[in-house]
Amino acid sequence: MRHRVETTKLQEIENPHHTSSGSEDVFHYTAQWWQKIEPKPVQHLATHARRRQPVSMIRLKPLPDDVAILDQSHVFRGARLILGYVAEHGAIPLTPSKAFKRVFVNWAAEAFVWPHWTVADLYSVNKVLNEYDFGPLEVLHHLLIDLKLGRHYKGTFRLTKVGQGLVKKPKDLFEILVPFFLFNVNHGYYSRFEHEPFRDWGAGLNVLNIEAENGVSLGEFCAALYGPVTRDREQQWRVESELYTGILRPLCWAGLLDEHRSRVGGLGDNIYQKTALWPVLFALQTDGRVRPAVRH
Repeated sequence: MRHRVETTKLQEIENPHHTSSGSEDVFHYTAQWWQKIEPKPVQHLATHARRRQPVSMIRLKPLPDDVAILDQSHVFRGARLILGYVAEHGAIPLTPSKAFKRVFVNWAAEAFVWPHWTVADLYSVNKVLNEYDFGPLEVLHHLLIDLKLGRHYKGTFRLTKVGQGLVKKPKDLFEILVPFFLFNVNHGYYSRFEHEPFRDWGAGLNVLNIEAENGVSLGEFCAALYGPVTRDREQQWRVESELYTGILRPLCWAGLLDEHRSRVGGLGDNIYQKTALWPVLFALQTDGRVRPAVRH
């Protein structure tokens, strides 16, 4: 029998659910809606000023010294690659709208090897790559500015003194970047229809700690978090959409969940499973109730 963690009802949002006939169509849809987002000032990305601790009462474990484990976080690895690039090659040229120029976007797409945002994925829907075509890079650019690890100066992106000091301190970079990305960023900013930030992180993580051990779908996670479905279909889609953009996708980008995309279904058919980084980072109330996954 599945365990349940009680929480308050999720706020309703206007974000219709999407289904797809295949994994390639899922990426096409993702890329298309990402490109329709109107650019906004980068300071709107963060919901709170910079903090050393997450906004919610979630205990994080001391980080290991093994950078290979931390590199499972796509957000961390991408940021580390950007800092390393600037340290080695100098400032990154910007467009008049203060986005990274295409030469760097191409380099980042090849270097990051970001799941579902690979070079092949990106060029399947774009003839050339701009920063806004590569969603994770756009988010990282904003994060580094928000955290004051980088700055814009005379048409270039440069590292601040703090950013320069973190080039060879990966643990410190992870500690600053990943919790901020998860808990201080309004992930609804990057949904197709902007919505309020997800606020039930404590309940959400504790439910996923149990349900995602062996894999959970979006619908199963929603039912485990909020109980049996009593909403109409449209309302259910909206709730599930906020769960995806507000918690599941950020955890995937942070390297804490793997997203196994369905080849024949839509977003609701994808399966999410905890990665090896999850128990390294989180200490949760439900740890004692987790039944170890069966690995084949």
